[in-house]
Amino acid sequence: MLTPMADLVRVEPIALMPTQAGCAVFLGDGAKVIVFFIDPGVGASINAVLAGQVPSRPLTHDLYLHTLAAFGATISRAVIVRMENEVYFARLIIEAENEIMERKIIELDARPSDCLAVAVRCEAPVYVVRELWDTLEDMSATLAEMRKQAEGGSD
Repeated sequence: MLTPMADLVRVEPIALMPTQAGCAVFLGDGAKVIVFFIDPGVGASINAVLAGQVPSRPLTHDLYLHTLAAFGATISRAVIVRMENEVYFARLIIEAENEIMERKIIELDARPSDCLAVAVRCEAPVYVVRELWDTLEDMSATLAEMRKQAEGGSD
């Protein structure tokens, strides 16, 4: 079931930082930053799009968007809906309309990393359910420390 827009917090990718286990994704709303960890390959794919790089051949997330477009569908938004045992869950909201069917809204279960990889490609908004957002720790200091370490700084 679609979450009402009033119950969502819009977030933007703030940083993607390499870690020993993969990639840390920092999302923020301008006042608070959260983090989750993803596969390094998906992180590289997201980073490439954010840096304006265009691959010579379509990557998996590009192929997915091309397929949706062929069926008259677009990504409306991505929503991080919950966390269980340190694992985030998300939903990808797709709108479709073509000569065969009337307008249809489709909600798919998806990994937040895939949601973000698709959303940045088509400039779709990303949200976190407010009830979840309010329970998450602000990770701004962690991001600042990781950036400092990446620049070679230390105390």
